[in-house]
Amino acid sequence: MMGIKDILSFVKVEHTLFSLPFVLIGYVLAHNQFMHELSSQKFGIDILWILIAAVGARGLAMTLNRIIDRDIDAANPRTENRHLVSGAMSMNTAWTLSAIFLGMLLFGAWQLNEVALMMAWLPVLVFVIYPYTKRYTWLCHFWLGLCLALAPAGAWVAVTADVYGWAAITGIHDGYTDLLWYPTIFFISLGVTFWIAAFDINYARMDVESDRESGIH
Repeated sequence: MMGIKDILSFVKVEHTLFSLPFVLIGYVLAHNQFMHELSSQKFGIDILWILIAAVGARGLAMTLNRIIDRDIDAANPRTENRHLVSGAMSMNTAWTLSAIFLGMLLFGAWQLNEVALMMAWLPVLVFVIYPYTKRYTWLCHFWLGLCLALAPAGAWVAVTADVYGWAAITGIHDGYTDLLWYPTIFFISLGVTFWIAAFDINYARMDVESDRESGIH
């Protein structure tokens, strides 16, 4: 039976901690922009639900990646001892963890507002697509960057939607086109995309030979 330590290792909890500053950046930006339009109590509650949703999102992303990539991991000497490949974790357990993390993401988003809940399915779609991009295009590195870029953008939207609702997404408020997310959160998320892509390209150098044999980008 798997323990907490094994589960934390499976989902790479250190990667979750690495991504949380991105979430906090989005939250702080929204706080600075709209601090006069929301109560301090509301901001305090928001950060709790945002962090719960963020941990769920990151755990879901990692679990789905491990499930979908298990055939690739099995063919790579560096990753052949990962939990699903070695049999240390069953597929049923992995899918159960996915459901739990998805529940955390949706519950946190539901507690925030309608916009956050409806948009929570966007990162789920992005997470599902990412493992398959490795099989078809070198743009997979930038897709991974997009996965992480959703962290600051998502936190910003979650808070902004408390004030402007769907205008946080569309930019349309009171009949005018006002791109609320530009330029602050847009360029931060764009920067995260390219930074993570560069990091992933460098990381992929460890598996060049194995990836070539498996047809992975």
